[in-house]
Amino acid sequence: MARLAERVAPPVAYRLAVFTGLAILLVDQVTKNWARDNFQDGPQQVIGDWLQFRYSQNPGAAFSSFTGSGRIIGVIAIGVTVFLLFLIGRTSRRIDLIALGLILGGALGNLTDRIFRGEGLLDGSVVDWIDWWFIPTFNIADAALNVGVATLLIAAVAMPDRHE
Repeated sequence: MARLAERVAPPVAYRLAVFTGLAILLVDQVTKNWARDNFQDGPQQVIGDWLQFRYSQNPGAAFSSFTGSGRIIGVIAIGVTVFLLFLIGRTSRRIDLIALGLILGGALGNLTDRIFRGEGLLDGSVVDWIDWWFIPTFNIADAALNVGVATLLIAAVAMPDRHE
């Protein structure tokens, strides 16, 4: 825990967060293409009805809410990305940088879908493919976003920032 709470120099900090984000973006896009190529004909059972891989496209936000609002969601994602880059530039604690990198990668992964998986500007649908029986279908970007936010919250409570 102490290593995660230690501070890193600004250039290293920025690289750590951005590298984490780009790694998530890469894994997210590769797995979405894999899902498109393998699960469009129907879901693949992994663990009974508990876990399956199912290709779906979400033109809205979480839980298919705000369907048809892709452009608005895309603009918000661009704003979030710019804000995250600003935060990363002002953060030096390793755990926070990793968490912000996860959030950045998740935002970029779904933004990439909005940009490149549609016919017009920001009107693409986000590809979801992991289907757990108790959670709506999601993807690696969604998982990274949630893990990043949870990590920030846990770190804020468990390892409060104490700089004198």
